[in-house]
Amino acid sequence: MTQNSQILDAHLHVWDLQANTYPWLTPELGPLYANYSIEQARTEARAAGITEAILVQAEDSVAETDYLLGVAEEHSWIRGVVGWLPLDDPAAAGALLERYDRNPLLVGLRHLIHEDPRPDLLDSPEARRTLAAVAEHCYPIDIPDAWPRHLQQVERLAAAVPDLRIVVDHLAKPPRAQADFPDWARTLRQVAAHENTVAKLSGLHMPGQPYTAAALRPAWEVALEAFGPDRLLYGSDWPMSVPHGGYGPTHEVLMELVSELSAPERTRILRETARRVYRLADS
Repeated sequence: MTQNSQILDAHLHVWDLQANTYPWLTPELGPLYANYSIEQARTEARAAGITEAILVQAEDSVAETDYLLGVAEEHSWIRGVVGWLPLDDPAAAGALLERYDRNPLLVGLRHLIHEDPRPDLLDSPEARRTLAAVAEHCYPIDIPDAWPRHLQQVERLAAAVPDLRIVVDHLAKPPRAQADFPDWARTLRQVAAHENTVAKLSGLHMPGQPYTAAALRPAWEVALEAFGPDRLLYGSDWPMSVPHGGYGPTHEVLMELVSELSAPERTRILRETARRVYRLADS
């Protein structure tokens, strides 16, 4: 991979503990419980050869989405924001969709379903109505940390709303080196059978598990076979990677896997798939 290759990081976070609340982000999370600014992100990304990025919400609030949109307005290397939408409130979601339509930097939507206590949220009638509206407004929906609670629901959603573009964040969090890995693989393949789904090669750290190309290879090979390079996109998940070494080491491991592909395949995973999914104009 050449140094001048253009890479779009499709899953980058920044957060400010004074500006927003982040209920999941507590002192027990150690180094994550700190402010991570766009300036820090730019330094880390530039060192890894990243040229563009998409900011992804980390709090289910309009306030944090507005905060991220403000950051994106001031930094041209940020190509867009995946903001929040309340899946369980179709009326409120509809009003937000009308508002978001007026901001070209809002390129996708997400709800922290893995933090939501309701295990069947994606199957609920309210979520289905909301997500049908999301499809009508031509936004993709990101689904975080779908395994084990939500991945089968993602497959049902993809079938029920075929016009909805679904982005499975972090390959749905594969249970590496665990007994349910075959179940994850089978379900991910079922999701990938729907052409309206894509998956992010991102966020693959697991507590107590090694993070090397060899350790990730079984999950990578399942995802590559299921989605192909046209439907995989790269993301760093920084600063969630900070406790595991940070941006650089995380990026290097993923690049070791991606570098085995042909140049056109690498280009699709590292830039073109994200640009297509999030409808980014040429830069």
